[in-house]
Amino acid sequence: MRREEQEALDAAVLKKAGEETEAVCGCAHRSSGKKTGHGSVETDLHKKSAETNENEPDDDDEDEMEPKQKLVQILVSAALLIAAAAIDHMNPGFPMWARFLIYLVPYLVAGFDVLKEAGESIGNGEIFNEDFLMCIATIGALLIGFVPGGKEQFAEAVFVMLFFQVGELFEGIAEGNSSRAISQMLDIRPDTANLEKNGEIVVVSPGDVAVGDTIVIRPGEKVPMDGVILEGTSSLDTVALTGESVPRDVKAGDPILSGCVNQSGVLRVKVEKAFGESTASKILELVQNAGASKSKSEKFISRFAKVYTPIVVFAAVVLAFVPPLFTGNFGTNFATWLLRALTFLIVSCPCALVVSVPLSFFGGIGSASKNGVLIKGSSFIDALAKADTVVFDKTGTLTKGVFEVTALHPDKLDEHELLHLAAHVERYSTHPIAVSLRTAFGHEDDGCSVEHVEEVAGQGIRAVVNGKTVCVGNTKMMDAVGAKWKSCDEPGTIIHVSIDGVYAGHIHISDVEKPDAKKAIEGLKAEGVRRTVMLTGDREAVAQRVAKDIGIDEYHAELLPADKVSQVEQLMKKKRSGGTLVFVGDGINDAPVLARADVGIAMGAMGSDAAIEAADVVLMDDQPSKIARAVRIARRTLRISKQNIVFAIAVKVAILVLAAAGLAPMWLAVFGDTGVLIICVLNSTRTLRAGI
Repeated sequence: MRREEQEALDAAVLKKAGEETEAVCGCAHRSSGKKTGHGSVETDLHKKSAETNENEPDDDDEDEMEPKQKLVQILVSAALLIAAAAIDHMNPGFPMWARFLIYLVPYLVAGFDVLKEAGESIGNGEIFNEDFLMCIATIGALLIGFVPGGKEQFAEAVFVMLFFQVGELFEGIAEGNSSRAISQMLDIRPDTANLEKNGEIVVVSPGDVAVGDTIVIRPGEKVPMDGVILEGTSSLDTVALTGESVPRDVKAGDPILSGCVNQSGVLRVKVEKAFGESTASKILELVQNAGASKSKSEKFISRFAKVYTPIVVFAAVVLAFVPPLFTGNFGTNFATWLLRALTFLIVSCPCALVVSVPLSFFGGIGSASKNGVLIKGSSFIDALAKADTVVFDKTGTLTKGVFEVTALHPDKLDEHELLHLAAHVERYSTHPIAVSLRTAFGHEDDGCSVEHVEEVAGQGIRAVVNGKTVCVGNTKMMDAVGAKWKSCDEPGTIIHVSIDGVYAGHIHISDVEKPDAKKAIEGLKAEGVRRTVMLTGDREAVAQRVAKDIGIDEYHAELLPADKVSQVEQLMKKKRSGGTLVFVGDGINDAPVLARADVGIAMGAMGSDAAIEAADVVLMDDQPSKIARAVRIARRTLRISKQNIVFAIAVKVAILVLAAAGLAPMWLAVFGDTGVLIICVLNSTRTLRAGI
């Protein structure tokens, strides 16, 4: 991936959030890719992307309005409004048109950008947005004094536009906080790599580094590519990937992932993945696509805004023209009903909803990412918040998946030969049990012949070692080959071995529970999860011991991969109405179950492409306790979103009714629009708090 491609990806990532909310609002704020108004989290992000190429002019920067500029605009227009009001008060004999011109100055200063955007939206055929509604309402308020029987509203019109800009200021500040969360995600991918070439170090773009090349990572530098350490020792800051502040010590032979920061020693690393396939790039791709799956709340707001806004606009037109027709004196009463219609229009803007609800979910996703939890879309926040049943795979999820050979029980041969045969049969397997057998034996290159290796699903592995058919697996495999196996009451995993159908003994292997596995179950129950279940292919005795130790409600043991899917199907039927089933696995071996569950969580997936692809939620380290934290973040996010919806709709409906009855003054209409927006946006920012 070349630098230009990197910049293009950055720009796409940064624009995503703004486009999503813009589509909901129906706004044309970025029809030309310029000003940021209600319904966007793009400004700071787009600016960051533009800064990657300082030599190229960017027209967007000329029209973007940062919070500081917005504040200056508000203060200047407020000062001009006060001056206009003072001049008006000191000269009560001024004609109407002169007073109009006095107030027009602060109005234009406060609303020139809103007027411009309204004109652009009309030109693009997108009329029903907040800029258009605000312009119609305020221009009408400016001119209503010239209507027969109308009372001038000059100061009120300027104040409405001014307070509208105050709302945009608060929104911009909140969006800036959200955008910084994504900016931090972008920072995990460096722009350069130190390539070792012909004995020299050459600084190149990471996209120019090939798999197999050697790179050098100095202290303080970000790791640009996934690879394995050839030389050196150091500590890695993994906070950008895992949310954990404790550094990880690494040495020669250890894997290293892009996105980490080298803290101490110089490292020589052999690159194992292309830049575009590295962990950092995969995470950025995930963030880019996070907006593709909208929550139910966002879908509701999208449907609501599309129906609600046109209805209230036409209702305002009816309110202005129809009642005067039935009063017997249209000319005299028209101004009264027009003012009510203008007030009605100001209140009708659905800004509070179309901004605050997506901002809540965006903040929730950002908060989770700070804790090393990557949520692929708002819809999964919805589902996580309703978690009723959480199902765990055992190995690698609740246990470390690090097996050790603890006992050898040979039958008709010695311990060394039993371990020797088992290790050779498992030579090509990557399963943790196979790794533990090979590690315990330690002499793979002893000249033995290993042929016809065959894995039997749910049973074990068969191979021909030195001309003898050796089977290594569970009791089902022994029964299949007619070997009379012997039971073992020791806790742990028992691996049985047969030679040419004759039982040769068994090997005892133990797994270790993760330190925070019990804490994870306690945390989920504290969050209101009704049922926790563990599924495993391990023996009944092992499953029972683990379930008892960590407090699992229910377990099912000795399951084949297909059995796990069946168990999840049964559990789906038993979940509470309206609740969801969450499955937590390693994201590789459990892909079918992850896909079947309402929410699939890949556990300890840092560096695992398969995990990132298979799951809906990805935990970037091996801490199951973060599942409870993810549920807590999701529930708080959904609660805040619902608070905004109920509050905004209730206040707007109440003020709309009052406006139609002529009981809502202009200032109350301003509160119904911008005041509610500010309150909802500030409420939404609570989702940004990491670890909520």
